[in-house]
Amino acid sequence: MADHPRDNKGHRERLRKKYRASGIDAFHDYEALELLLCYAISRGDVKPLAKSLLKTFGSIKGVIDADMADIEKVRGIGPSSAVALKLLKDLCALYLKQQAMEKPQITCTSELVNYCKAAMGGLKDEQFRVIFLDAQNRIIDVETIQEGIVNQAVVYPRKVLENALKRKASAIILLHNHPSGSIRPSDADIRLTRTIQETARILDILVHDHIIIGENRFFSFREEGIMN
Repeated sequence: MADHPRDNKGHRERLRKKYRASGIDAFHDYEALELLLCYAISRGDVKPLAKSLLKTFGSIKGVIDADMADIEKVRGIGPSSAVALKLLKDLCALYLKQQAMEKPQITCTSELVNYCKAAMGGLKDEQFRVIFLDAQNRIIDVETIQEGIVNQAVVYPRKVLENALKRKASAIILLHNHPSGSIRPSDADIRLTRTIQETARILDILVHDHIIIGENRFFSFREEGIMN
C-alpha cells in the first residue's frame, strides 16, 4: 500500500534512520533508489519512481549505467533525478581513480580493475584510455585518447606516445571497453597493442598491460600471455 501523502515526510525520515542504523545492506534495491531520489525530489512519494526505474532497467546497475536521456524518459523522472543518478556513478569512478592514484605503487592489473569497471563497464560507446605511470609505477594521469561509436574507435599510436612523453611517463597501461560485452581482443586490438609496444620500447617507455573491459568482466593482455 502506498504511503499516505501526509506521511511522506515521516517515511523519508524513517529511510534515513534505517540507513544510519544499518547501512545499505538492510535495504531492498528499490529502497536504496528511493532514498537517493529523496535528495533529488523534495516532495511526494518516490517509491513508485524507484520501482519504475528498476522495472525499466532491470537492476540498480542498469539504472546507474543507463544514458541520462533514457532515465529522463521514465515517467516522473526529471533532469534533477537523472543528474543525481549519473553523478553517483561518476563519483564512484572518481573515488576509485583517486584511490588507485594514492597507491605508492601499482604492482598488478587487479589493483586497477575496480576503477576500470566503474569508469567504463556500462559505457554504450567504445573508449580508449591510457593510464600514465612514473618510474615508481605511480599513476600520473588517466586520459581518454579516443571516443567512438561501438566497435569503431580509432586510436593513433603516435598520439598515445606523444601524450606519454608530455607527462614524462616511464610506463603506460592501455585500457578500452567492448560495449558488446565480449572481452576477447580482436585482431585489430592485438595489432594496435603490438604497434604501441614496439614504438614505446624505442622511446624507453614500458607498456605494462592492455585491459579490455566488458559488462562484468575484464581481459588482461599481460595475464593472458599476449604481451611479452
